[in-house]
Amino acid sequence: MTPLENITKQLQSLGRAAAAEQAQRFFKTGPGQYGEGDIFLGIRVPVLRTVAKEYDPVALNTAVELLQSPFHEVRLLALLILVRQYQRGGREAEIYRAYLGNTHRINNWDLVDSSAEQIVGVHLFKRSRKPLIKLASSQCLWERRIAIVATFHFIRKNQFDDTLALADILLKDSEDLLHKAVGWMLREVGKRDLKIEEDFLLPRYKTMPRTMLRYAIERFPELRRRAYLNGTL
Repeated sequence: MTPLENITKQLQSLGRAAAAEQAQRFFKTGPGQYGEGDIFLGIRVPVLRTVAKEYDPVALNTAVELLQSPFHEVRLLALLILVRQYQRGGREAEIYRAYLGNTHRINNWDLVDSSAEQIVGVHLFKRSRKPLIKLASSQCLWERRIAIVATFHFIRKNQFDDTLALADILLKDSEDLLHKAVGWMLREVGKRDLKIEEDFLLPRYKTMPRTMLRYAIERFPELRRRAYLNGTL
């Protein structure tokens, strides 16, 4: 039995039908929804993180093969392994390329949020940020989310320019999942420098998507938050 077969078999044994059914509702897998057709085994994330430690040494090509699985948790495991391998060092460029070469399999918000910062953000921190512009301009929802979430690493280092530039690009995006992600990143900017966040919001808040605004101002004092929502600033 190959490593791929071993891992898949182990995960299938850990699955729980009730949890799988709940996850399929939570991750919007119905017709026309963002996760349409995704299949779940019903495995909790802490369990997957434990399994990822066990299989950390697998070959990079095995992790990429896991990423092709129809099962959501197998793809998440693959990404958790890739993050661990990237953090260990030695093959960062290969892992980064493999990640961007398989964005069509990183196809739900939790998959993006578990890996984009840790791989794309870290890799580009001391490199050109141009790949983020390309991702943010993609027709693929998940590539656009990868772009903005990757900047969380820059935010943690008190670098905000790329987050704000991408937020501007994504202001008119039609997808609610992008509105949430951009609002989340703006909120993270504000935690570190509220003036910079408000300098971005004030010329835009009346026309930006409502969900994006709500996420961005979630931690504002109540009166200030209401003024933003009521358009009275």
